[in-house]
Amino acid sequence: MRYFLLVVAQLLVGFALLAQQRPGFYNVRAYGATGDGKTLDTPAINKAIDAAAAAGGGTVYFPAGTYASFSIHLKSNIALFIDQGATVLAAEPPANGTGGYDAAEPNESTKFQDFGHSHWHNSLIWGENLVNVSILGTGLIDGKKGLTREGTRTPGMANKAIALKLCRNVLIRDITVLYGGHFGILATGIDNFTVDNVKMDTNRDGIDVDCCRHVRISNCTINSPFDDAICLKSSYALGFARATENVTITNCEVSGFDRGTFFDGTYQRKEAALVPDKMDVTGRIKFGTESNGGFKNITISNCVFEFCRGLALETVDGGILEDVTITNITMRDIVNSPFFLRLGARMRGPEGTPVGVLRRVKISNVVVYNADVKYGSIISGIPGHDIEDVTLDNIRIEFQGGGTKEQATINPAEGEKDYPDPGHMGDMPSYGFFMRHVKGIEMRNIDIRYQKDDQRPPFVLVDVKDINLRNIKAQHLTSVPAFTLQAVSNLSIKDSEVLADKKVKQMVKGKLQQTVEPALAQP
Repeated sequence: MRYFLLVVAQLLVGFALLAQQRPGFYNVRAYGATGDGKTLDTPAINKAIDAAAAAGGGTVYFPAGTYASFSIHLKSNIALFIDQGATVLAAEPPANGTGGYDAAEPNESTKFQDFGHSHWHNSLIWGENLVNVSILGTGLIDGKKGLTREGTRTPGMANKAIALKLCRNVLIRDITVLYGGHFGILATGIDNFTVDNVKMDTNRDGIDVDCCRHVRISNCTINSPFDDAICLKSSYALGFARATENVTITNCEVSGFDRGTFFDGTYQRKEAALVPDKMDVTGRIKFGTESNGGFKNITISNCVFEFCRGLALETVDGGILEDVTITNITMRDIVNSPFFLRLGARMRGPEGTPVGVLRRVKISNVVVYNADVKYGSIISGIPGHDIEDVTLDNIRIEFQGGGTKEQATINPAEGEKDYPDPGHMGDMPSYGFFMRHVKGIEMRNIDIRYQKDDQRPPFVLVDVKDINLRNIKAQHLTSVPAFTLQAVSNLSIKDSEVLADKKVKQMVKGKLQQTVEPALAQP
């Protein structure tokens, strides 16, 4: 046995030496890194990167160990490989404020987005104006000691695990991020960006894709109770509006379990009352809020939501959100709207920017269980600016129910300049779908129901034009109408349990239910 262990040890040493000697392979320990979790290994890590870059590129290798570090500077044609058993540890900032992480760099375009979106250098790992960059391996990036979850101007502190600006051909694969700060990954202005098989249990945003093109996010699991898990944005941080476009998100799971409990496998739900905005856990897939440049040509498929907010598509800063397909989604224990489509006029952008557009969205094959009682799903434009051309097909949603007659009388404020979120809009007068300022919506094969009797109608439509309903099932009490309508035109319903076949050319105000003809309806 002793001989066997000796042989194994010799082989391991041999493999390590072979790896170090391999051309293009740069072991951080060869440049002075200790991996003891106490010594600052920043200089050694950056020396290894510099050596690889000077040779034209290569792989900077982290063997097993814990590498405490401040800011790591990526360069072109470099791969960081964090091996199994290796941890890149965000070092605790110095108490006296001297040294620490790189300072946030100047940026003239800071007033249209939050501080964290406007800077990249105040990060554990960052790169700018690079090509051909990879962060790989089955090791861990741990930011618990060194990364704050808030945007910070404090010298020596950092708020992002990985930040990339204006790069091309970027790959992040197989790593795990624990407590990634305000952003686990912030990618701004990246072309050809791939994130695959990344696991993240973090304290604010997981993956933020801002002003990026040709993006592939796949096989990722992101737990982020205090903010969004996978978030597409199009801010003004680059100094100009740039769309996030040509994006695929597939085979991903998002959730809002307590911080760290996805990582340790306990999946707890005790911190829900501690979320920063004092509403609900977050953990969702979202477009926005920053939306100057808009979102185009995006698909989301085969994703799972658990104990988090629902899907949100928002454009409120003048961007065009169009040509989006979402399919094969399951959601469980959703803490606000399963679907939130919002066109608003917050207009954080240059003066004179027109209100944006939200159009051509298709959502299909979705199952939702145990959705929150307060909000239902919301599809809402603003006066004079309709959401257009939305299709919902093959969708089943089971809500908690229990809504009251008082809630059924609510007339939600327009709030076009407010922060866009169901919680800010307040309780809804419908338990299923609230639609306002919408033109051209088709709903097919929809089944909505509740666990407790609800005094609100399944559908409330306000200023909706050209709505086509087919095979609609919607549980409701006999005393409650299936539809409450106001300023609705060209409504057609057919082959549905909730109502007999009917066409409404125009309705100023009224209700639709099986036994009562709609008031004020015109033939």
